[in-house]
Amino acid sequence: MNRIIVIGSSNTDMVVKSKKIPAIGETILGGSFFMNPGGKGANQAVAAARLGGNVTFVTKTGNDLFGDQARHHFELEGIDTRFIIKDLENPSGVALITVDENGENCIVVAPGSNGTLSASDISDEVYGNDPTDVFLMQLEIPVNTVEIVAQKVASKGNRVILNPAPACKLSDDLLSRIYAITPNEVEAELLTGIKVTDALSAEKSAEKLKAKGVKNVIITMGAAGAYLLSEKVSKIIPVVPVRALDTTAAGDVFNGALAVAISEGKELEEAVDFANKAASISVTRMGAQASAPYRKEI
Repeated sequence: MNRIIVIGSSNTDMVVKSKKIPAIGETILGGSFFMNPGGKGANQAVAAARLGGNVTFVTKTGNDLFGDQARHHFELEGIDTRFIIKDLENPSGVALITVDENGENCIVVAPGSNGTLSASDISDEVYGNDPTDVFLMQLEIPVNTVEIVAQKVASKGNRVILNPAPACKLSDDLLSRIYAITPNEVEAELLTGIKVTDALSAEKSAEKLKAKGVKNVIITMGAAGAYLLSEKVSKIIPVVPVRALDTTAAGDVFNGALAVAISEGKELEEAVDFANKAASISVTRMGAQASAPYRKEI
């Protein structure tokens, strides 16, 4: 089975449900509290594994309880954890999340050991020699690490999926090595300067990214679906309407599912549809990794 190598962050999410998200300086009484494994890299790795992917996860955790719990959790999910690095100087990453009654959220992340993951930490064995391997990365680890990994991966002929979250400026050199980039509307605007509100503006934004060398652009647009620009397709692929309970990891589930579908050889339009279905299920549940569906549910 083709490998999916996820390189990214691992956090512990501390979540409070409340009627609303507080304004600056405001204190409110919330409702339930729970603690979950999270981090964009970890969320995407778990989502891909639950959907049948052969997943290897590369991350850096602290030498602490959070790090130990995370590794144990990944092993229970059937993920290859051999290349997880233990940081002896920095704590594991944490995220503080508030979720309102409409399922919307605000998140503050303390990256901890995630911020020290360097390209030199990553074993050469991770890259392998199989050109069918798919690499999935995000931006909760240093951009320099992402750039070096993308250069190595592309030189071997492997496909790189980049979820540019949280968004920051990306070099044209990095973009030219990307097989598929998956920003949401806000991230697409930050990357291109074009406000994404509909299919036409999504197309303009996607064209600008494609002009920088990205082979395929997928802009996730929440309940409106996902806009795909590839050599064959230029359109919005719709989602199944659902009532959202918690949107915390919808994008991560989408990316994990997309990586699985691509690794299985699906055409991009079919892969995006598969990812849309997985993400739609995830927003009907609380939590990050806890919300990721299993293959039989799709």
